[in-house]
Amino acid sequence: MPTRRALLATAAGLALRPARAAAPMRLACLEWTSAEMLLSLGVAPMAVCDTKGYRDWVLAPEPPAGTIDLGSRGEPNLELLQALKPELILAVFDSGFERADFAPYAPLFDVPFHSGAPYQGAQEETRRLGERIGRAGEADALIARTEAEIAAARARLRHDPDVPVCPFSFFDDRHLRIYGGGLLQDVLVRLGLRNAWAGPVNDWGIATVGLEQLATIGEARLVCLEPIPPHARRLMAESTLWAHLPAVRRGPMAVIPTVWPFGGLAAASRFAGLLAERLA
Repeated sequence: MPTRRALLATAAGLALRPARAAAPMRLACLEWTSAEMLLSLGVAPMAVCDTKGYRDWVLAPEPPAGTIDLGSRGEPNLELLQALKPELILAVFDSGFERADFAPYAPLFDVPFHSGAPYQGAQEETRRLGERIGRAGEADALIARTEAEIAAARARLRHDPDVPVCPFSFFDDRHLRIYGGGLLQDVLVRLGLRNAWAGPVNDWGIATVGLEQLATIGEARLVCLEPIPPHARRLMAESTLWAHLPAVRRGPMAVIPTVWPFGGLAAASRFAGLLAERLA
């Protein structure tokens, strides 16, 4: 049985031990990737830049209706940010945000995983974010669940692996964004699919090319990410060039509901599931 002296020594040691910092609860996101990551961990940010754009281009997980809009991603409303008194400001700071502009308002959490190996980076950053906001268990569960969901998508995929696929979205009436790298490419690899685009891409895994460049991928299976703007629908209906592209003639084009190509594990799982569903 412990002596009185031993019990007092234990109590003194506990008193001197530094208290664990409380998990921040008032969280502000300057862009959509960090917001998606928070929501996938079951945590709702109090404020996000361009909430309407998030619902158009990211879609899921959906932020609560009461989420405060911080203004555009290019110019967040600093006065509103200051008034909200966040405990933590999250962003992919390498995407153009200057840390010095936001450091006066709260501690910063950087999400730097877009280059290199995005899927692995998303796992690592999910775990790091989970530890920072007191959701380590949820982060581990999300990582495991995403792995299982991608494996399940691969098991039910009914696409001929010898036919390459070309994921893209429309940029304007003459240009496309082909996703030849980045997170979507990492998901294709895990699904056992080959990307038809072998040309160069930028640091975000994108090749912005003229419409005629689709002729270089031959009879690949086109995978178009929504939203499809009105001018693109007109192009597909009226353009002779579009109609005569080998990949278009091969058809049919698979249309994928909105997925954020620069997202985290939620986007990876969503893309895998939608491909398995649409590549019939």
